[in-house]
Amino acid sequence: MSKVKPSGNPRYELLYIISNEFSEDEVKPIAEKVNNLIKEGQGEIVRAESWGKKRLAYQIKKFNYGYYNLVEFNLPGANLAKLERSIRLANDILRHQIVRKDPRKAVKARVIRETEAVKPVKEEKLEKEKRTDLKDLDEKLDRILETSDLL
Repeated sequence: MSKVKPSGNPRYELLYIISNEFSEDEVKPIAEKVNNLIKEGQGEIVRAESWGKKRLAYQIKKFNYGYYNLVEFNLPGANLAKLERSIRLANDILRHQIVRKDPRKAVKARVIRETEAVKPVKEEKLEKEKRTDLKDLDEKLDRILETSDLL
């Protein structure tokens, strides 16, 4: 049996940028408005993060900075288009992107992280082997330099 939830609504991730013309106190109601749009569409918010004010990679609508927000939620697929349209029409939001999360990739990522914990042990063994090789090499060089046949 799989560890992944087989039934229910698909999980999505929404990253959006709120324009810099607002203060941090004014950004909170805008983020709540987006969260309410998700809830109105029969969605369930799993995680919501505010990454704060960051410099944009390029200028968007004459703004160099924006407030980044990330929301992970479950939503019926039929209501996704309505949510997308509502966010697109919001003047407060400069850019947004909704991505469907594949629950199988989350399991794979956990497995990869667990295997990476083993790698440093292997790397330490390689470093010890390299050190012994260097010692052997130094000894050989010393023997060569001690001989009088060099010239």
